[in-house]
Amino acid sequence: MIDRILVIDDEFLIRELLEETALRKNIEVVTAGSGEEGIEILKKEDFQMVFCDMKMKKKTGLDVLEFCNKNKPEILFVLMTAYGTMETAIEAMRLNAFDFFIKPFSPDQMDIVLEKAERWTKLNEQHQYFQEISSGLSDGLSKMIGQSPQIQQVNKLIERVAPTDASILISGESGTGKELIASDVHHTSGSTGPYIRLNCAAIPENLLESELFGHEKGAFTGATERRIGRFELADGGTLLLDEISEIDISMQAKLLRVLQESEFERVGGTKTLKVKVRIIATTNRDLKQEIKNGSFREDLYYRLNVFPIDLPPLRNREGDAAEIALHFLKFQVKKLGRALDFDQSAINVINSYMWPGNVRELENVIERIAILEDGPLIGQEAFPLEIRTSLTRPALEIKTGEPSGATLNIKAFEQKAIVQALRQTGGNKKQASELLGFTVRTLRNKIQENNIEFTN
Repeated sequence: MIDRILVIDDEFLIRELLEETALRKNIEVVTAGSGEEGIEILKKEDFQMVFCDMKMKKKTGLDVLEFCNKNKPEILFVLMTAYGTMETAIEAMRLNAFDFFIKPFSPDQMDIVLEKAERWTKLNEQHQYFQEISSGLSDGLSKMIGQSPQIQQVNKLIERVAPTDASILISGESGTGKELIASDVHHTSGSTGPYIRLNCAAIPENLLESELFGHEKGAFTGATERRIGRFELADGGTLLLDEISEIDISMQAKLLRVLQESEFERVGGTKTLKVKVRIIATTNRDLKQEIKNGSFREDLYYRLNVFPIDLPPLRNREGDAAEIALHFLKFQVKKLGRALDFDQSAINVINSYMWPGNVRELENVIERIAILEDGPLIGQEAFPLEIRTSLTRPALEIKTGEPSGATLNIKAFEQKAIVQALRQTGGNKKQASELLGFTVRTLRNKIQENNIEFTN
């Protein structure tokens, strides 16, 4: 959680603007009017974030950033400047700056950076804790938690591919931990380059090209300054393209060219820029099906899919849910300073529920329970009703309609299973998907693929 920041700027109005914006979010703010003063404060006090001006008289923003890297590496460092250049932005990212933006800026821009920092802090805390409690490999690689054969195979794949520069395509349902794997691969690869992320689903289509490749001043309406794209920022390191399937087909062609040639031009620019970037892409869709549908390029798929990692849903990882839940609970115990543990009834609930939201859903449920329960033991009654009822929900019985020993057609069997699940749940797709071991989205897709018409 971000609750204390340091603002370093020789302009009073900038310090005041940032202070007012942060205070509206109940964040404590300390200010400094020079780089030297900021460094002295940092020597004595702790902060989660620093907002620092780039150009100051004696100690510059890069000087303060270097001090933080050596002495306070946990701080999220944001550089601000009215003189933005490509070289400055790249140097800032190479020195592990969290963000970099151009003056003048609005309070809304600071709000976005603070929200991004909150998400990063939560993910980083979880990642560091996983590394502490997971059994490590001999060379220091961390592991995904779980003893199931499926996740052990994933750990072996991570161990093999991390030291290489191969492109990786991580597939799996939402909430399974794809971004955690990508971060693990980069941080255990031995790379000293930056780790840059882009959530393709969060960027409007008309802005994605600029986000990826940058733009020149005047390239389009609103382009008042040169912008450095993610490929330039990731030069010498790793670029994570999260939810790659959300990129429009026309943009896929431009992306393919960069992956093939390792070069591109900024929007509105004529200079060809060369980069060396390792690509890790994630998707929660079946890209082979997307290719058949005409919404994803086959050549781009093969370019990304050099080293595939398929992350299984939590419901297919027998026994892992309880182990992961215990780790999440230990994390909350550490945060809340309260003794908490699960009794056997709670473990039974965790193991029996299908967890359609996967590890992310499990994490949120455990966090909520830890906040509400006084302990020391947490029983099944602490879990939400829809999760508790998984213990008493009847198993799905599938009648194939075929005599014993007959050859079964797998597609016909799947159709019968879906119809039977819908019938057994009165047409409730959420409950039917849990019985079948699908997500609701997968069930809807299969109903459409199999032309199933269900009437209760």
